[in-house]
This record gives sequence, structure tokens and C-alpha cells, in this order.
Amino acid sequence: MTLEELKRKYAYTLARVGLNVQKGQPVLVEAAVEGAYFIPLFAEECYKLGASDVIVHYLDQAKMKIDARYRSDADVRRVEEWEVLQNQMYLDQGACYVRLEGVNPDLMADVPEDQANAIFAHIDGVRNIMRKASRVKQCQWLIAMIPTKQWADKILPGEPEDTRLDALWKLLLKLCYIDETNDPVETWTEKSRRKTERGSRIDSYHFTKLHYTASNGTDLIIKLTPDSKFAFKRPADSIDYHPNIPTEEICTTPEKFGTEGVVYATRPLLLGGKAIENFGFRFEKGKVTEIIADEGKEMLEALVKMDENAGYLGECALVEYSSPISMSNIVYYTTLIDENASCHLALGRGLSHKQPSDPAYTFNDSMIHIDFMVGTADMHIVGTTETGEEVVIFDNGNFAI
Repeated sequence: MTLEELKRKYAYTLARVGLNVQKGQPVLVEAAVEGAYFIPLFAEECYKLGASDVIVHYLDQAKMKIDARYRSDADVRRVEEWEVLQNQMYLDQGACYVRLEGVNPDLMADVPEDQANAIFAHIDGVRNIMRKASRVKQCQWLIAMIPTKQWADKILPGEPEDTRLDALWKLLLKLCYIDETNDPVETWTEKSRRKTERGSRIDSYHFTKLHYTASNGTDLIIKLTPDSKFAFKRPADSIDYHPNIPTEEICTTPEKFGTEGVVYATRPLLLGGKAIENFGFRFEKGKVTEIIADEGKEMLEALVKMDENAGYLGECALVEYSSPISMSNIVYYTTLIDENASCHLALGRGLSHKQPSDPAYTFNDSMIHIDFMVGTADMHIVGTTETGEEVVIFDNGNFAI
């Protein structure tokens, strides 16, 4: 099977496994303009599955960079009415939604933090239209990657320049478990089964809190609720889909006010296309009270003030340090892949669409949901059960149960 044939198999995997496009369903696409070459292939696979229409809106961050230089901060941040209408109309028709990211890691390197934050605020505001539909209408959604030359140049500098893009394609296909012989539907079904099994095993302990420690200074306690489940079970009458390709995580929503301590990020965080490295957060009663950073501090401060709940956690995810993504020894400069290299947390909106059944607990809600990576090779996580028993969940970066 040639690389071009494998690219089509990838397009089919995104359409069939990721979105699971239904007959007569519109498909709403956000695609990086750098990845436009892949869109016709993906659209065709959606149509083969019966899509009624494939609507593509291109994200042009290079142009947004110019906008931020010449327009006011308020104008750049503002989501225009036409942007709402051009998305909401198709969502009201039952569209599913996919974000196909094409990374240009150094594009925003020379952009001031305030301008990069405005760009992030605008992009995230538009995406919130689709996120709301995923919660309210329960429509399928997916985030996946399109290899770009700029991305390949950044993360594969050791490859010959004329073969870097192909090398990145081959790497991405491997991370997405796509090869010449396998059936992607069967592969991803089995992968989901194993993740659910692992989540169910953790849920069986009925942990009330998790204690994270690592040699980089992380010492964090995260409180869980009786409804904080790691084994995700989709309702029987809903459409089965996989929202992230690739993915290695099992995750849950923690108690909003129960996070205490300090945690340090272990991989870069991209906001508005700008990479922030070597940072950490201190939490008290669930909320970020201190940002630890030499560079990017202004953007992180703006992030946790996006709304009144942006500084609380909405997700804790468990990923083995020995995951295939981590073992590739590459920093990918995209959250979708980097978050699956190690344990991670997310500021902002919780994963659960509902509040806990017990009113004594609260799940966070926010306009943002921003993942940051915290896993290390020596990550140690201890869970405390309802009876006070302490159980080691992670040791030396990997599952111990």
C-alpha cells in the first residue's frame, strides 16, 4: 500500500471511526489553511458514508496575525454574528463537527503576548459554538491532525528536507494505528474496549482523591466525586464515535473546589499559536492562586481570567509515560498529540455534561477547556478510597493497577 493509499485510509478512519458520519448528515469542518490539500480526500470519504454536505471553514492564522497587529484588541477578540450564523445553521440541521489542525509552530513566535491572547480568544470563541452543540445536541465531534511542511520542519529537523512531510505522515499514521493490513474500525473498537476496561478497574476502587507527586516539584491533590468516572459509557441510543484521533487517555471530571498544591507542566502549551514552556500552577480550594512562569506569564494570567471559572480544573487524565507518543521522543507542539504522551490536566470546563448527583459536589463550567501536560517518567499517583485506604495507581510514570 502506497503512502497516498494510506492517506486515504486515514481520511476514511477520521470519517468512519472518528465522526461516524451518518447518512444524510452534514459535516462541518474547521481546517487549517496549511492543510487544505487533504480536505478533498476527507470530504470524499464523508460523502461515501452518506454525508449530505461537507462545509469547510478555513482557519488562517497567518492572516489573523496581521489582523492583531492593526486592529484593536476588542475587535480581534469579538466573534461576529456572521461567524455564529455560518456554523449554527448547519448544527441546527444535525451536523457533526471536525477540527482538522495543521500546525505551524513558529508562526506566532514574534507576536506580543496580548495579541496572541486576543487571537486565541477569538478562535476559542468560535469553537465554543460547536462545543455547545456537542453538549446540547449530543452531535459527534472530532479533533485530528493534517501534517504540514511547517510542522514537519519543526519536529523532524533530522530528516532530509524533501522527505520531511512524508516522514511526518508515516509517523502520524503509526500513532493513529493505521497500517497496510488492519481494519481501523476493528482496531479502534478493541482499543476503546481496553480503555473502558482500565477505567472500570480504577472506578471499582471508588477513589475520593488522587495525590500526584514527581521530582520536578509537582505535589498536587485532586478531589473526586462519586460521579467522577474514568470508564466512559455512551448512552445506548447515541451514535458511537471517537472524539480524538490519536488518543491514549482515560479521563474524568474532578470536584471543582478540591484541588490543592502545585503542579508543573512537562510539555509546551500552545495558546493563540504561541508556545509557552516551563510553567506551573499553584491551587488553593480548587482555584489557581499563583502562576509560575518566566515567559508567557501574561498569557497564562489572561487565560485563568477568561471567565470566573477558568482558573479551576475541569479534567484529570491518566496516560502512561510509556505510551507510543511518549516513546517517539518528540515534542509535537500540538495539544492533541502531546496530551497523549503523559498524564494531563485541563483548566476550565468539565467533561461531564451534568452536575454531580450529590449536591455536595460541583463540576466546573467555563468558556474554556485547556489541557496541559504534567506526566513525568517518575510520576507517582496515589488514590485514596472511601474507606481511607491508599492505593498506588501510577508508579514511575506508568499504571500500577
